[in-house]
Amino acid sequence: MSFLIQDDVQEEYISADYAPVTSSRQECIYTSCYCEENIWKLCEHVKIQNQGTFDHIYAVFISNERRMVPIWRQKSSRGDQPVIWDYHVILLHKSQSEQSFIYDLDTVLPFPCPFDVYVKEALQSEEFIKPAFRRKLRVIPADAYMKNFASDRSHMKDVSGAWRMPPPPYPCIETAESKMNLNDFICMDSHVGCGNVYNLTEFINQFEKT
Repeated sequence: MSFLIQDDVQEEYISADYAPVTSSRQECIYTSCYCEENIWKLCEHVKIQNQGTFDHIYAVFISNERRMVPIWRQKSSRGDQPVIWDYHVILLHKSQSEQSFIYDLDTVLPFPCPFDVYVKEALQSEEFIKPAFRRKLRVIPADAYMKNFASDRSHMKDVSGAWRMPPPPYPCIETAESKMNLNDFICMDSHVGCGNVYNLTEFINQFEKT
């Protein structure tokens, strides 16, 4: 099944005075099923382009205690059905005008996508979602994410050591302190890891333009 990548309709949603953190989706490093690394690489790209400036840019992990979260309007969606991810990672940028934008490399929505459009179309309401599937979001400043995140990609190997999905072509991301701490970022316990953990309502209240 093919999906329309709707960058060509973003003018309908995005004001002319907004300066995106990247010029296009095609400019981004992307490996399917490695969203945490895709967003780390996007943060790295922003850092290089802006000479180290990370104002109001965040990595956002979406998951819950059972690691079952529905997200709509994904490239791997079937029709109007959501994809049930164990976790997903997006980038959030709060612009100087206080409007927030979402960069999701796996969505069919515009790139970037205005915050309210992404919430309505991709996250949707919790009202009719069973408690086991309700989302939490860990929001991490981009600089903290780049300094602290590490993954040896072991979660993408089966019991025989074979890759479930082909890995990115570049070396694993690691820090001086860790080679693998992905679970600390997926965990939605506010006492674990870095950043702030919100439920969906709190997240919307924190980042939507008032």
